[in-house]
Amino acid sequence: MLLDCRASIGALCFVVLGAVVPLGFSQTPAPSVSVTQEDGSLIVKTVTDSLRLTACSSTSIHVVSSPDGSAVDATPKQPWIVEPCVPQKFILTLPKERPEGPTDFDNEVPWAATLDTGSIKVRILLETGSIRFTDEHDVRLLQEYPFAARSFKPVTANGEALYAVSDLFYPLGEDEAFYGLGQHQNGVLNYRGTAIELAQVNTDVAVPMLVSSKGYGVLWNTAAKSEFDNRFVTEVKLSASAAHAIDYYFLYGPEIDQVIHQYRKMTGHVPLFGEWAYGFIQSKNSYSSQAELLKVTDEYRSQHVPLDVIVQDATWSDHLGDPTFKPKDYPDVPGMLDKLHAEHMHAMVSVWGVFDTSTKNYQEMKAKGFIIPGTTDYDPTNPDAGEFYWNNHVGKVFAQGWDAFWLDASEPERGMRDGHSDSVLADTQLAIGNGALYSNIFPLMHASNLYQHWRTTTDRKRVMFLSRSGFAGMQRVGAFVWSADVYSTYLSLQRQLPAGLNFALSGMPYWTTDIGGYGWPNPPKDTNDPNYQKLYVRWFEFGTFCPIFRTHGLRSNDQNELFSYGPVAPILISYDKFRYRLLPYIYSLAWKVTNEDGTIMRPLVMDWRTDEKVWNIGDQFMFGPSILVSPVTVEDASSRSMYLPPAAAWYDFWTGKKTTGGQRIDVKAGLDKIPLYVRAGSILPLGPDIEYAGEKASAPIELRVYPGANATFELYEDAGDSYDYEKGEHAVIPITWNEGEGKLTLGTRVGQFSGMKKERLFHLILVRENHGDGPQQSFDVDREIRYSGALVSVDTR
Repeated sequence: MLLDCRASIGALCFVVLGAVVPLGFSQTPAPSVSVTQEDGSLIVKTVTDSLRLTACSSTSIHVVSSPDGSAVDATPKQPWIVEPCVPQKFILTLPKERPEGPTDFDNEVPWAATLDTGSIKVRILLETGSIRFTDEHDVRLLQEYPFAARSFKPVTANGEALYAVSDLFYPLGEDEAFYGLGQHQNGVLNYRGTAIELAQVNTDVAVPMLVSSKGYGVLWNTAAKSEFDNRFVTEVKLSASAAHAIDYYFLYGPEIDQVIHQYRKMTGHVPLFGEWAYGFIQSKNSYSSQAELLKVTDEYRSQHVPLDVIVQDATWSDHLGDPTFKPKDYPDVPGMLDKLHAEHMHAMVSVWGVFDTSTKNYQEMKAKGFIIPGTTDYDPTNPDAGEFYWNNHVGKVFAQGWDAFWLDASEPERGMRDGHSDSVLADTQLAIGNGALYSNIFPLMHASNLYQHWRTTTDRKRVMFLSRSGFAGMQRVGAFVWSADVYSTYLSLQRQLPAGLNFALSGMPYWTTDIGGYGWPNPPKDTNDPNYQKLYVRWFEFGTFCPIFRTHGLRSNDQNELFSYGPVAPILISYDKFRYRLLPYIYSLAWKVTNEDGTIMRPLVMDWRTDEKVWNIGDQFMFGPSILVSPVTVEDASSRSMYLPPAAAWYDFWTGKKTTGGQRIDVKAGLDKIPLYVRAGSILPLGPDIEYAGEKASAPIELRVYPGANATFELYEDAGDSYDYEKGEHAVIPITWNEGEGKLTLGTRVGQFSGMKKERLFHLILVRENHGDGPQQSFDVDREIRYSGALVSVDTR
């Protein structure tokens, strides 16, 4: 029997009584299901739970389910969300009658209510209350299991009655791959057939953002320890160990860039680092004095090797949490920083959220209740603790003139360097609430605390944090994550590629590694070891094309500078110089990250989502829209196989030779060569040979055009630092290549900034075999273009 109820104006109730389930399973009475509209949402009630569906936009649905419907979210507070869901209009369609025969989702006309946003549909099976997401053409995207998909198991966590929750999705076809979920060290790009735990631990970063090759994403909306489980390949289970409700956002693209745009719209857009941050970052474990820091930077400058950042590890203080530098080793820190800045060098310093219990800061924070119980970490979810931490520790260090902070052990580690960092907050109580609900939140709150204080202190210097861990929303606070303390082996290098690519697919645009590995297993590697030198070269070549370019590690001979690698040092220096030639390209891509929610390090599935051949390729990626990067990760390899995705053509970067796309090829890859191909229809801007970002700002820019298809590029410029760019102080030069006409056009410059060079010289290179090839500056110029901001077109025929 069907009842159509109208309890109030604008509310509809659809009740199912005494239905039978003829699905090939045992014939059992179906539960009653009601569907009502309430406060802009759709409420679905079954005998086991109450489900709320809210259209946040035409391509975004917020799903919340709890046993009695009282919970509105999985957690009472969600600081990773900056733009909460505001209910939007949708169309609700109810069936006039129950169809004959089977009524499950596999039937062409299931017995279901439909929520239609105009871009996606959510169908609610009226026998069980399970749901299915489809596109507007009814193509299935994600579907719950037809029976008991949503599970609530009562648990008690830290004395609070909660639920261990899960949602089961089924069936899955063969035509789907899964990505994202943060950074993991299993060497897997496509998570199909695997299980992933989402719990912060050194080298493993939990970001609960799942992306599908079908063009949708799921933001599992909780900071609790969670799991993605697809071991049985026809079903996916998403679960959380502690929650008030099942809570997730369904985001539809269909392109992955569109999914990531929605994720960042909800959790925060990405600020722009200073231009110098995209240069080379020199670090080791650890420089022991200001004299050593100055000596290293002097060596780079005297040998004319590019460098922008030198890093001071945590050994600057005798006790973690004490803001005082060792006076014997660091007699004049502000003076040291002045010298570095005079040489156009920037300095990063390590600060921890964990405290030595002997420090005054720890004792005071402990007395005030600012320390997380059972740890020696401050509680960044407590605003008062965050204020104390800045005023008495990091703020004092910042006032000396440091340019960036390294937030080490930010999972966090539980105590003073005990190494224990696996979901350590789950059995604690935080100011924000039960640690079981917020066990993954520390890195976000820690970086957010410092970001807010930095931005309040000055707008002349852009925030830059290096963090060992991250979480949803981390991208909005000027932080980038590195893959932490990984081994110095080829196997570890191989695993960094899919780890970084999945991090990018989680909506997090800035990531790097310890080039060469941190140093495990013991004993650490020696930079004089010929075998390690080769590994370091291969890692360095990969690092050149990471969004952030940084070396770090523990070496047995206590050296890690490029000059310390003996006969391979010239190779390293050549790639360092190559990175700096790429800065006009990289900085323009960084603006796309900030202004358009772009992604620099791009897994192939982002640009060829429907090509199943790329779904499992975790050792190649696009660096921006143009450069296909294929690192060599096998010991003593002199060649490798690589896939050229479908395109008008591809150009070997090293030779300029053109090759067709849509095929797998074998390429030579001597120790000094990383296979690089550039897509036809690309405009690649290259700068002059420089030693630091911003040097030779008036020098000509080389525009390499790779013919074969139309091309566009927007060259971005600003003053290089400060937040004036947020006030409109920046300029963009639109550049287009018309393949049919053979014409390059520099459009009218948009915007301006203080210090902008009003006139620029561009060198146009039409790439072909042995012309415009390799990283070196091209002197055989096809056209010289003088540009003063007005539109200029050049006919190359």
